[in-house]
Amino acid sequence: MGVLVVIPARYASTRYPGKPLVALRGAGGAARSLIHRSWEAACAVSGVDRVVVATDDDRIRTAAEGFGAEVVMTSEHCANGTERCAEAQVALGGGFEIVVNLQGDAPLTPPWFVEDLIAGLRADPEAEVATPVLRCDGAALNGFLADRAAGRVGGTTAVFTRSRHALYFSKEVIPFTPTRYAEDAPTPVFHHVGVYAYRAQALAAYPGWPQGALEGLEGLEQLRFLENGRAVLCVEVEARGRQFWELNNPEDVDRLEAMMRDMGLD
Repeated sequence: MGVLVVIPARYASTRYPGKPLVALRGAGGAARSLIHRSWEAACAVSGVDRVVVATDDDRIRTAAEGFGAEVVMTSEHCANGTERCAEAQVALGGGFEIVVNLQGDAPLTPPWFVEDLIAGLRADPEAEVATPVLRCDGAALNGFLADRAAGRVGGTTAVFTRSRHALYFSKEVIPFTPTRYAEDAPTPVFHHVGVYAYRAQALAAYPGWPQGALEGLEGLEQLRFLENGRAVLCVEVEARGRQFWELNNPEDVDRLEAMMRDMGLD
């Protein structure tokens, strides 16, 4: 019983077709695809027994195998990354304690984010899923608000109980706060990072639940767990000076490359 990391990747993204194969240039000038950089991020996590790319597209399979990744082919009918992870778990024969979904659009995910998730899930027997959250400073919150004012989805936010079990996730900025914060001041808003650690049983049950109204409205796969009464643990993680962003839109390429330059990541 070990830990499996699955990197779900599909070519036919609605907002950004072909996104996994988009090249990102690092601080040293090296250009590697989004899926390659996401695989490198997964391989940097300690305590993991296996890392696979799960896709339904031969172009992604060829690219991933070209840089040495193990690939699991999954159905084109998967509605989201969680369903693709569930298929991959079955295809590999199961037997894992925890399955991590490190989405293929998050190449800047620090390894300790995933390590903290695994530890958090093991420490909380009531939780069936764990996911990281980062407390926004004023600069991050203002960026989210500016994105929403411009009609862009800048990130997902989360609210949770005192025991850190999720109450809700939204692409709107929640909770509402009338206060404007200094750029380096902590705020009550938490940025949800789209990485998940599932207990194997919870992941296996997920594809059998119909999509709920909230998941459909927000387009957030983790809401299916909440709509079915399953506890999702929000693990507060520390950036430790690292910048983090997901590649959701074509304009995010420049943002990610600038972050890699700032952090000296090749």
